[in-house]
Amino acid sequence: MRKPSKNTSLDQLSKAIKTKNITAGVIGLGYVGLPLAMEFVGAEYRTLGFDVDPKKIKKLKSGRSYIHHIPNANVKRMVDAGLFDCTDDFKRLKEADVISICVPTPLNKYREPDLSYVEQTVRAIAENLRKGQVIILESTTYPGTTDELVLPILESTGMRVGRDFFLGFSPEREDPGNRQFTTRTIPKVLGGITPKCTRLITDFYGEVFAKVIPVSGTRVAEFSKLLENIFRSVNIALVNEMKVVCHQMDIDIFEVIEAAKSKPFGFMPFYPGPGLGGHCIPIDPFYLTWKAREYDQSTRFIELAGEINTRMPHYVVERTVEAISDWGRKIKGAKVLVLGVAYKSDIDDVRESPALKVVRLLRQRGMKVCYHDPYVPVYPSGRKGDLGLSSTPLTARLLKSVDAVLILTAHSCIDYQWVVDQASLVIDARNATGSIRRGARKVVKA
Repeated sequence: MRKPSKNTSLDQLSKAIKTKNITAGVIGLGYVGLPLAMEFVGAEYRTLGFDVDPKKIKKLKSGRSYIHHIPNANVKRMVDAGLFDCTDDFKRLKEADVISICVPTPLNKYREPDLSYVEQTVRAIAENLRKGQVIILESTTYPGTTDELVLPILESTGMRVGRDFFLGFSPEREDPGNRQFTTRTIPKVLGGITPKCTRLITDFYGEVFAKVIPVSGTRVAEFSKLLENIFRSVNIALVNEMKVVCHQMDIDIFEVIEAAKSKPFGFMPFYPGPGLGGHCIPIDPFYLTWKAREYDQSTRFIELAGEINTRMPHYVVERTVEAISDWGRKIKGAKVLVLGVAYKSDIDDVRESPALKVVRLLRQRGMKVCYHDPYVPVYPSGRKGDLGLSSTPLTARLLKSVDAVLILTAHSCIDYQWVVDQASLVIDARNATGSIRRGARKVVKA
């Protein structure tokens, strides 16, 4: 890595960005930060990654990935390009000309924003801040975080935004496992504290992303990310509620959705499931709920959607109990195989996965639970605990030995016709067996 630049002129910084004569920094090398760092290298920028986990640093330096949907070959290609380095030494932040912050923003037990990771990171930047640096917060948060929390910490150094350093917000839009869009091809919204900040961030991200969308300021950019996820949360809650109604009416909700989406305007399909998962939709809407209270505003749609989506694991368990009872088996001591514990198909991410809640509820009913997930060999401990389980090999013997198979995640690598053939009862919360006809009588939708 080259020595830190001392340039503070806007034109000099802009020219350095366009000639690739800068070092890009990424703090937090997880599901958001690592793909971003790879795009920086792909755009031919020297890139320095930061993470507090030395195991991640060691793997990356050896060209290995720790995220399933990012192959080792991609990481090795990045390392072999000679433009990437990574470290857990945050004193090296001085080396980076542009720093993107990609750290977690969870909720605490009171469902309030936990910005401790952001604050710790910004304080580390402030300790190493030099003139001419560009700081970009990417972590999802409430409107006002960048100017109310981040800016005062950085200006406590005596330097001033828009003159000595430049600050903005650009929400991450990473969608693990999405084969239609890559990090580069997803349009990038951004907003700076000042027009100069916006210009520099636009110059930089314009070299990395296929399309950038500058907005008037950081609060618009922050709110745009929340609106995206609130939109999804509310619509998923709607179809989850409709699923329950359809069940009472003996109507297939998935057939209803297929029929409705044939309309070429005014409708967008969303699909029900066992609950919400991932790092965005179950959490981000409540950042706005919390902030709105400061302005004496209620967010009833967000709260209602949260109640419905939080209820879905209970509904799945109720349907499972009904199905096992109707099949003539006792609930206490019943053996249930859960298929899929990741929060969505074909990835290894279990953050906020509804599987954790479902398994706990099944155990409370006295059932014995095991799981199979080719992407999650061991269920990791997270913010809400763990299962204390490892993935069991999916065999005909296992399928024949359990009282019920409960599909919570529809991984495309699993042959669901074969599962139905071997099992005596399949409870499907994802419509993974929707096209199956042979043995359909053994399938119950949940």
